[in-house]
Amino acid sequence: MLTIARLFGKSPFAPLQTHMNRVGSCMEKLTKIFESLVNKETDKIERLAQELSQLEHEADLTKNDIRNHLPKSLFMPIDRGHFLEILAIQDSIADMAEAVGITLALRPLASYEVFQERLTEFFVKSAEVFWEAKRIIEEIDELLESAFGGIEAEKVKLMVEETAFKEHQAQKQQQQLLKKLFNEGDHLSAPAFLHWLRVVEDIGEIAHRSEKLANRIRMVLELK
Repeated sequence: MLTIARLFGKSPFAPLQTHMNRVGSCMEKLTKIFESLVNKETDKIERLAQELSQLEHEADLTKNDIRNHLPKSLFMPIDRGHFLEILAIQDSIADMAEAVGITLALRPLASYEVFQERLTEFFVKSAEVFWEAKRIIEEIDELLESAFGGIEAEKVKLMVEETAFKEHQAQKQQQQLLKKLFNEGDHLSAPAFLHWLRVVEDIGEIAHRSEKLANRIRMVLELK
């Protein structure tokens, strides 16, 4: 496996992509947790949440390694501050994925069947926002080769717009789920209701931060 220092030599953006792959592993594990909710597999959810926490820790280590090996003298095709900001946003998505996993492992979601359909739709759409943002990170090398211009830049701008559209859809689904919770959640205890709110808000943050990541890439393009 290439070290972070060697990855910088290969491409200034290879470390970002390596870290984003770690974040992607966190999202894949969170998806497995949601699949396990259907059958109320409590023990499996707890195990998956622990595995997710380990993956998030590995993403943290990679982030720190990148920061430690980012030479001040390195010629960067983008501003050093923008590079570190993109890295920080990526890492915050892993943090939120872990937060959702841990929250779901704390206790079963009360009245899950009542809200299952809307919750599932909301999570799937929020995950789509993330995977779209990840695709943009994977395009950075092509952007570098095209000097952040031309057809490749236009392609990425369209991908950013698609990410924003998906985030908008996720936001609408979040509002619909919250409306259903407030309208039909009278039977929920206060802790159960707060549990639901925490899960819904944190899933929304995954979509929001993924869109923020895509927008940062677009900002870099507009500065070129």
